[in-house]
Amino acid sequence: MEDMSSGARAGSSAAENAVQAAELVARAKAGSGEAFGELVRRYRPRILALALHLCGTESEAEDIAQEVFFKAYRKLTSFEGRSEFFTWVYRMAVNRSLNARRDRSRRRETTMDDPRVDIAVAVDAAGDPARAAELRQVYSLLIAALDRLPPEMRTSVVLVVLQGLSQAEAAVVQACSPGTVAWRIHEARQRLRTAVERQPALRPTAPSGELSGLLGEWLHAQPSAG
Repeated sequence: MEDMSSGARAGSSAAENAVQAAELVARAKAGSGEAFGELVRRYRPRILALALHLCGTESEAEDIAQEVFFKAYRKLTSFEGRSEFFTWVYRMAVNRSLNARRDRSRRRETTMDDPRVDIAVAVDAAGDPARAAELRQVYSLLIAALDRLPPEMRTSVVLVVLQGLSQAEAAVVQACSPGTVAWRIHEARQRLRTAVERQPALRPTAPSGELSGLLGEWLHAQPSAG
Protein backbone atom coordinates (compact mmCIF):
# COMPACT_ATOMS: atom_id res chain seq x y z
CA MET A 1 0.00 0.00 0.00
CA GLU A 2 2.86 2.36 0.80
CA ASP A 3 4.31 1.98 -2.72
CA MET A 4 0.91 2.64 -4.30
CA SER A 5 0.42 5.69 -2.08
CA SER A 6 3.88 7.00 -3.01
CA GLY A 7 3.15 6.50 -6.71
CA ALA A 8 -0.19 8.25 -6.37
CA ARG A 9 1.48 11.22 -4.66
CA ALA A 10 4.08 11.43 -7.43
CA GLY A 11 1.38 11.33 -10.09
CA SER A 12 -0.63 13.97 -8.27
CA SER A 13 2.44 16.20 -7.96
CA ALA A 14 3.21 15.85 -11.69
CA ALA A 15 -0.40 16.71 -12.55
CA GLU A 16 -0.31 19.75 -10.27
CA ASN A 17 2.95 20.91 -11.85
CA ALA A 18 1.42 20.55 -15.32
CA VAL A 19 -1.62 22.61 -14.29
CA GLN A 20 0.59 25.30 -12.73
CA ALA A 21 2.77 25.44 -15.85
CA ALA A 22 -0.30 25.76 -18.09
CA GLU A 23 -1.55 28.65 -15.95
CA LEU A 24 1.84 30.36 -16.18
CA VAL A 25 1.85 29.92 -19.97
CA ALA A 26 -1.64 31.46 -20.20
CA ARG A 27 -0.54 34.44 -18.13
CA ALA A 28 2.68 34.81 -20.15
CA LYS A 29 0.67 34.78 -23.39
CA ALA A 30 -1.46 37.56 -21.94
CA GLY A 31 1.67 39.65 -21.51
CA SER A 32 2.95 38.78 -18.03
CA GLY A 33 6.75 38.91 -18.03
CA GLU A 34 6.69 37.71 -14.42
CA ALA A 35 4.89 34.51 -15.45
CA PHE A 36 7.37 33.78 -18.22
CA GLY A 37 10.22 34.46 -15.79
CA GLU A 38 8.75 31.83 -13.47
CA LEU A 39 8.68 29.33 -16.35
CA VAL A 40 12.35 30.05 -17.00
CA ARG A 41 13.17 29.64 -13.30
CA ARG A 42 11.38 26.29 -13.21
CA TYR A 43 12.84 24.74 -16.33
CA ARG A 44 16.20 26.40 -17.01
CA PRO A 45 18.28 24.11 -14.73
CA ARG A 46 17.00 21.00 -16.51
CA ILE A 47 17.37 22.54 -19.96
CA LEU A 48 20.94 23.54 -19.06
CA ALA A 49 21.73 20.00 -17.85
CA LEU A 50 20.15 18.49 -20.96
CA ALA A 51 22.19 20.74 -23.27
CA LEU A 52 25.37 19.95 -21.34
CA HIS A 53 24.83 16.20 -21.66
CA LEU A 54 24.12 16.45 -25.37
CA CYS A 55 26.68 19.02 -26.52
CA GLY A 56 29.38 18.45 -23.90
CA THR A 57 30.57 22.01 -23.19
CA GLU A 58 29.40 24.43 -20.53
CA SER A 59 29.69 27.55 -22.68
CA GLU A 60 27.56 26.04 -25.46
CA ALA A 61 25.06 24.70 -22.94
CA GLU A 62 24.65 28.18 -21.45
CA ASP A 63 24.19 29.68 -24.93
CA ILE A 64 21.69 26.99 -25.88
CA ALA A 65 19.60 27.49 -22.73
CA GLN A 66 19.49 31.24 -23.38
CA GLU A 67 18.59 30.74 -27.05
CA VAL A 68 15.87 28.20 -26.23
CA PHE A 69 14.05 30.49 -23.81
CA PHE A 70 14.45 33.50 -26.08
CA LYS A 71 12.93 31.47 -28.92
CA ALA A 72 10.17 30.18 -26.63
CA TYR A 73 9.32 33.76 -25.63
CA ARG A 74 9.16 34.91 -29.25
CA LYS A 75 7.04 31.94 -30.32
CA LEU A 76 4.85 31.71 -27.24
CA THR A 77 1.75 32.90 -29.08
CA SER A 78 2.11 29.97 -31.48
CA PHE A 79 2.30 27.43 -28.64
CA GLU A 80 -1.11 25.74 -28.74
CA GLY A 81 -0.73 23.62 -25.61
CA ARG A 82 -1.19 20.27 -27.35
CA SER A 83 1.88 19.14 -25.40
CA GLU A 84 3.23 20.40 -22.10
CA PHE A 85 5.43 23.50 -22.08
CA PHE A 86 8.45 21.55 -20.82
CA THR A 87 8.10 19.09 -23.72
CA TRP A 88 8.06 21.98 -26.16
CA VAL A 89 11.21 23.61 -24.80
CA TYR A 90 12.91 20.21 -24.40
CA ARG A 91 12.42 19.57 -28.10
CA MET A 92 13.98 22.95 -28.93
CA ALA A 93 16.93 22.20 -26.64
CA VAL A 94 17.50 18.73 -28.11
CA ASN A 95 17.52 20.01 -31.67
CA ARG A 96 19.79 22.94 -30.88
CA SER A 97 22.21 20.79 -28.84
CA LEU A 98 22.56 18.12 -31.51
CA ASN A 99 23.16 20.79 -34.16
CA ALA A 100 25.84 22.43 -32.00
CA ARG A 101 27.62 19.12 -31.48
CA ARG A 102 27.40 18.29 -35.19
CA ASP A 103 28.84 21.69 -36.12
CA ARG A 104 31.71 21.25 -33.68
CA SER A 105 32.46 17.79 -35.10
CA ARG A 106 32.62 19.24 -38.61
CA ARG A 107 35.12 21.82 -37.35
CA ARG A 108 37.03 19.00 -35.65
CA GLU A 109 37.02 20.86 -32.35
CA THR A 110 37.72 18.90 -29.19
CA THR A 111 37.59 19.72 -25.49
CA MET A 112 40.31 18.53 -23.12
CA ASP A 113 38.25 18.75 -19.91
CA ASP A 114 34.68 17.48 -19.95
CA PRO A 115 32.48 19.37 -17.45
CA ARG A 116 30.20 16.35 -17.11
CA VAL A 117 33.14 14.41 -15.69
CA ASP A 118 34.00 17.31 -13.38
CA ILE A 119 30.45 17.41 -12.01
CA ALA A 120 30.30 13.65 -11.40
CA VAL A 121 33.73 13.59 -9.75
CA ALA A 122 32.88 16.54 -7.51
CA VAL A 123 29.75 14.73 -6.27
CA ASP A 124 31.45 11.39 -5.59
CA ALA A 125 34.98 12.25 -4.50
CA ALA A 126 33.91 14.36 -1.50
CA GLY A 127 37.23 16.16 -1.42
CA ASP A 128 39.36 12.98 -1.55
CA PRO A 129 42.13 13.59 -4.18
CA ALA A 130 42.93 9.89 -4.60
CA ARG A 131 39.25 9.04 -5.09
CA ALA A 132 38.89 11.96 -7.49
CA ALA A 133 41.75 10.68 -9.66
CA GLU A 134 40.23 7.19 -9.75
CA LEU A 135 36.76 8.44 -10.59
CA ARG A 136 38.00 10.84 -13.25
CA GLN A 137 39.38 7.92 -15.25
CA VAL A 138 36.22 5.88 -14.73
CA TYR A 139 33.79 8.62 -15.68
CA SER A 140 35.86 9.77 -18.64
CA LEU A 141 35.64 6.26 -20.10
CA LEU A 142 31.91 6.09 -19.48
CA ILE A 143 31.17 9.51 -20.97
CA ALA A 144 33.25 8.57 -24.03
CA ALA A 145 31.14 5.41 -24.44
CA LEU A 146 27.95 7.44 -24.09
CA ASP A 147 29.13 9.96 -26.66
CA ARG A 148 29.85 7.21 -29.20
CA LEU A 149 26.17 6.28 -29.31
CA PRO A 150 24.23 7.55 -32.34
CA PRO A 151 22.72 10.99 -31.64
CA GLU A 152 19.08 9.91 -31.37
CA MET A 153 19.98 6.95 -29.16
CA ARG A 154 22.16 9.10 -26.92
CA THR A 155 19.34 11.63 -26.65
CA SER A 156 16.89 8.93 -25.52
CA VAL A 157 19.39 7.80 -22.89
CA VAL A 158 19.90 11.32 -21.58
CA LEU A 159 16.17 12.11 -21.49
CA VAL A 160 15.11 8.89 -19.75
CA VAL A 161 18.10 7.89 -17.62
CA LEU A 162 19.71 11.21 -16.71
CA GLN A 163 16.72 13.57 -16.94
CA GLY A 164 14.11 11.21 -15.50
CA LEU A 165 11.50 11.51 -18.26
CA SER A 166 9.22 8.56 -18.92
CA GLN A 167 9.63 6.77 -22.22
CA ALA A 168 6.30 8.26 -23.32
CA GLU A 169 7.51 11.80 -22.50
CA ALA A 170 10.83 11.20 -24.27
CA ALA A 171 8.90 9.94 -27.30
CA VAL A 172 6.94 13.21 -27.46
CA VAL A 173 10.16 15.24 -27.20
CA GLN A 174 11.82 13.17 -29.94
CA ALA A 175 8.71 12.91 -32.13
CA CYS A 176 8.78 9.12 -32.23
CA SER A 177 6.91 6.23 -30.61
CA PRO A 178 7.52 5.01 -27.04
CA GLY A 179 8.48 1.69 -28.59
CA THR A 180 11.28 3.38 -30.50
CA VAL A 181 12.58 4.98 -27.31
CA ALA A 182 12.41 1.60 -25.54
CA TRP A 183 14.39 -0.03 -28.37
CA ARG A 184 17.02 2.72 -28.29
CA ILE A 185 17.51 2.30 -24.55
CA HIS A 186 17.74 -1.48 -24.87
CA GLU A 187 20.29 -1.17 -27.67
CA ALA A 188 22.24 1.51 -25.80
CA ARG A 189 22.41 -0.76 -22.75
CA GLN A 190 23.99 -3.49 -24.85
CA ARG A 191 26.51 -1.11 -26.42
CA LEU A 192 27.48 0.42 -23.09
CA ARG A 193 27.87 -2.99 -21.51
CA THR A 194 30.17 -3.98 -24.37
CA ALA A 195 32.22 -0.83 -23.77
CA VAL A 196 32.42 -1.64 -20.05
CA GLU A 197 33.51 -5.20 -20.66
CA ARG A 198 36.35 -3.93 -22.85
CA GLN A 199 37.48 -1.62 -20.03
CA PRO A 200 37.82 -3.61 -16.78
CA ALA A 201 38.73 -0.40 -14.93
CA LEU A 202 35.21 0.92 -15.52
CA ARG A 203 33.81 -0.47 -12.27
CA PRO A 204 32.90 2.48 -10.04
CA THR A 205 31.62 1.58 -6.58
CA ALA A 206 29.82 4.85 -5.80
CA PRO A 207 28.10 6.32 -8.86
CA SER A 208 27.17 9.98 -8.73
CA GLY A 209 23.71 11.44 -8.75
CA GLU A 210 24.32 12.62 -12.32
CA LEU A 211 25.20 9.14 -13.60
CA SER A 212 23.50 6.87 -11.08
CA GLY A 213 20.97 5.45 -13.54
CA LEU A 214 23.64 4.67 -16.10
CA LEU A 215 26.21 3.28 -13.69
CA GLY A 216 23.94 1.64 -11.17
CA GLU A 217 20.98 0.18 -13.03
CA TRP A 218 22.71 -0.58 -16.32
CA LEU A 219 26.25 -1.51 -15.46
CA HIS A 220 25.73 -3.33 -12.16
CA ALA A 221 22.21 -4.70 -12.00
CA GLN A 222 21.90 -5.89 -15.61
CA PRO A 223 23.39 -9.35 -16.14
CA SER A 224 25.52 -10.04 -19.21
CA ALA A 225 23.85 -12.09 -21.90
CA GLY A 226 25.04 -15.66 -22.03
